[in-house]
Amino acid sequence: MATLEGCHCQGAGGQNNNNSILYNILKNDSLTTTEEPTSQPQHTQQHQDLKVSSCSSSSRFELRQQQACSCGSLLRRGSLRSPQVTCKAASTVLMKTLRFVKNVPCFRELPEDDQLLLVRNGWVPLLVLGLAQDRVDFETTETAEPSMLQRILTGGCVSQGSLMDRQVEPEQSAGTPGVSLADIQGIKAFLKKCWGLDISTKEYAYLKGAVLFNSDLPGLCYLNYIQSLRREAHQALNEYVKLIHRDDATRFAKLLIALAMLRAISPPVVAQLFFKPIIGAVNMEEVLLEMFYGK
Repeated sequence: MATLEGCHCQGAGGQNNNNSILYNILKNDSLTTTEEPTSQPQHTQQHQDLKVSSCSSSSRFELRQQQACSCGSLLRRGSLRSPQVTCKAASTVLMKTLRFVKNVPCFRELPEDDQLLLVRNGWVPLLVLGLAQDRVDFETTETAEPSMLQRILTGGCVSQGSLMDRQVEPEQSAGTPGVSLADIQGIKAFLKKCWGLDISTKEYAYLKGAVLFNSDLPGLCYLNYIQSLRREAHQALNEYVKLIHRDDATRFAKLLIALAMLRAISPPVVAQLFFKPIIGAVNMEEVLLEMFYGK
């Protein structure tokens, strides 16, 4: 594993565009477009933090709106209407996502422990971003509500008192098919948000860079370096938006709201919805390691 001293992405303050992490991301053939952003004035991290803070309350409000279930019940569950078609599309996006990550030069320069942490914690948001970018839509159908006997058998012992007083959480009902409809609505809300914004190829690349270099994870060896890469991703996205969307002063904030919605999507839900129908109840981390490192 190469050391960070040999990485060419550590330009002073990220001012050398030819050596920046986002430049290298966009060098991938699958992401190349005819338009190139020009250099804009640098913005401080304090300015970025204010942007994130200003949209946090509105993003939470939007999440509550999108995830509200019409019947007010979180016990309603759903599954894919066409699992073979949708799961195949999701698998294709996952392979493209991992190939994207491996082609980011500064990611390859990180120690393997940091790489594993970033992949394990970032594959779900990166995958859902890929679903949005590839316009992968899907339909679901509501699964049958399990009977009281099924809940008793799969949920454990019944507490004293009336059986009707017992509430079984979806995660506790191992035999219950599908995932929570509220979780499905959250994924669909994010996809709808991205499609409504008509996010460009380069904007998706910058968003992926911001998601991949997640400096909030405990145990990272090169924490400061990963923090700088995430700051650069946000800064490059902001500069590109100001260059291309001069008439939309709120677009950058809208993209940050989309990222906030993305963080609310549960990895177990994504694994169960998009991969369990075709590969069964396997450990997704093992699948990722096999696909990413060939282990």
